[in-house]
Amino acid sequence: MAATHAHVKLLEMTENPLTLIYVAFRQCYSPGWAGDMCDQKISEEQKAGFIREVLGSGHESPLEHVKFTFAIEGVSRALTHQLVRYRIASYSQQSQRYVNMNDFNYIVPPSIARDNDLRQRFVAMMEQIQQGYRALVDGFTRKGITGEKAHEDARFVLPQAAETKIVVTMNCRELLHFFSQRCCRRAQWEIRALADTLLGICREKLPAVFEHAGAKCERLGYCTEGKFSCGKYPTREALIQGSEKSP
Repeated sequence: MAATHAHVKLLEMTENPLTLIYVAFRQCYSPGWAGDMCDQKISEEQKAGFIREVLGSGHESPLEHVKFTFAIEGVSRALTHQLVRYRIASYSQQSQRYVNMNDFNYIVPPSIARDNDLRQRFVAMMEQIQQGYRALVDGFTRKGITGEKAHEDARFVLPQAAETKIVVTMNCRELLHFFSQRCCRRAQWEIRALADTLLGICREKLPAVFEHAGAKCERLGYCTEGKFSCGKYPTREALIQGSEKSP
């Protein structure tokens, strides 16, 4: 068992994503057929320009035709509990029922890692939990209960810090929504770091869609968090009050 860190790998993305999004957008505004449009000789720059223009109008539904699939490891169960709340997505997560957690790795929050005393206490707790888990599994084994029948109940003592692995598939529209919320400064540190990593991959692979993606305040120019605002942008309420005071 040891402390570990996040690692992300892009497993797969939709083939010819720029063309697919382009013809999907064009189908919405054209009397022609998308089946013919995909064969037209149009440059990648023209397709990207058209996509940027339509996205600027707020039309996003054609983005749902393109998806990204990521393999993620070295993240905590605390993170995945937040991640799986994004329902327009597919998840395949490592099972604590079928995988023996006798030697689980764990994630140490930076606030704890920076403090020597807190880090030592944290690591000691992880070791105690590990010993408790093994003791439960050993107890089940003595009763003739093994495999998932033992793991499914012994896992109840495992911490949210326990490392997990997960495969995630999201379409572009849901990724934009995910980034708008989880790239925010107020997002929990671990899922924000993951969001920043995924955004970097998406920007590299499909800049026409993701070049301006990120926290929603970046796109709106104001913060929707009200009294919880980090202060980087004025709140929506402040802008409204300012406009009311203007002559």
